[in-house]
Amino acid sequence: MLKKLGFGFMRLPLLNKDDPTSFDFPLLNTLVDTFIERGFSYFDTALTYHGSKSEEAIRKAVVERHPRSSFQLATKLPPRVLKTEEEQEEIFTEQLAKSGVAFFDYYLVHNIGHSSYQQAKQFNTFDFVQRKKREGKILSVGMSFHDTPKLLDEVLTAHPELDFVQLQINYIDWENPGIQSRRCWEVARKHNIPIIVMEPCKGGNLAVMPQEAARIMKAYDPDASVPSWAIRFAASQEGVFMVLSGMNTMEQVLDNTLTLAEFQPLCEEDYNIIAAVTDIINSNTAIACTNCRYCEEGCPQKIAIPDYFALYNSIKRAAAGNFSSQAVYYLNLTATHGRAKDCIECGECEKTCPQHLAIADLMKEVSKAFDGFVMPTTRG
Repeated sequence: MLKKLGFGFMRLPLLNKDDPTSFDFPLLNTLVDTFIERGFSYFDTALTYHGSKSEEAIRKAVVERHPRSSFQLATKLPPRVLKTEEEQEEIFTEQLAKSGVAFFDYYLVHNIGHSSYQQAKQFNTFDFVQRKKREGKILSVGMSFHDTPKLLDEVLTAHPELDFVQLQINYIDWENPGIQSRRCWEVARKHNIPIIVMEPCKGGNLAVMPQEAARIMKAYDPDASVPSWAIRFAASQEGVFMVLSGMNTMEQVLDNTLTLAEFQPLCEEDYNIIAAVTDIINSNTAIACTNCRYCEEGCPQKIAIPDYFALYNSIKRAAAGNFSSQAVYYLNLTATHGRAKDCIECGECEKTCPQHLAIADLMKEVSKAFDGFVMPTTRG
C-alpha cells in the first residue's frame, strides 16, 4: 500500500533562483534518497514544470539512481499546449524519453478548467490517454482539476473511466468561494473516485503564516510544525490516497515524511484549531497566489506576476518586514521583467490561473504599492 506522501517536482532546489532549470542535483539527490529510504515512493512531475525540464530532472535524480520497482512516477499533458491532435503522440513519446521510463504509473490530463476542457475535447485527449493505457504505457489515468464543482461533476460524469482525480485541497481553500475545495471534494466522493491532493500548503502560504496563528498551533501541540497541520488536513479527508508536496529542503522532507509515516487523522479539537487559524490567515493574506507560474508563460509583457504578488503580500502582513526591503526586490526584478504597471490587461494570465485570480486588477494594486518607489542611493 502506498504511503500518502508524494514528492512534487514543481519547486525543486536551484543553484540560481532566477533560472528554473539550474537544479541543485547534489541536494536534490539527497532529498530523493531520504524520501525513498523513509518508505515513500510517489514522484510527481509535468511537461511544463521548471521550464519544461522537470521530467529530465526526475530522470537524473530518481529513475537513473533507483530501481524502477522502488518508485511510482506521475506526469501530465496540458491540453492548452496542443495545436493538433497528432502532437499528443509526439509529446508522450518525448515524455517517456525525457523521464527515462518505458511506462508511467500515473498520467494526468493537466489543469482541466472550462477552456482546457474544450481543448481536451477538441483534440480527443481523454481518448488518447486511454489508448496509451491499453498499450500498457500508462497504468492509471486521471486528471488535475482547477475549476467549479459543477464542471467537475460534468467531466467525471462524461469520463467514468478515469482512475483518479487530482484536486487542490487545503484548509484555507476549503470554503473559499473561488476555489471551493470542499464542494469539489464532495463531487469526487459522489463519483467514488480516488483523490490526489495538490497544494496542501497552498504554495507555502500555510507554512509561513502570521505569528498569532502560529502561536495557536504551537500552544496546542508544541511538537507539530506549522506545515504539518496542512499536510494532515489534506490526508485526513475521506477518499484521499496521496498528498503531494513540492519539497526543496531537507527540513521539509524530514517533516513531511515524519508527519505521514504513521499518519494520525485530525480530531474534532484539531479542526477547531484550524478554524481559528483560518480566520487569522484570511485577514492577513491579500492575494491568494500559489506561485505555480502558469500565468507567466503567455504574458506578452514578461511580468513576474507571482513574484510581485509575493512581495505585495509581504508588505500587507502585519508580521512582515519593512516596505523598502520588499520594494528593492521589486525594482531588482523589473531589471529583467515588465513592471506591474506594464500590464495591458490582455487576460492571457487569467485564462491559466488555477486560483481564478483577477490578475489584471490585482496588478493595478501592486503597481500602486511599488511603481512609485525609487531605489535609495548612498554616497561613499
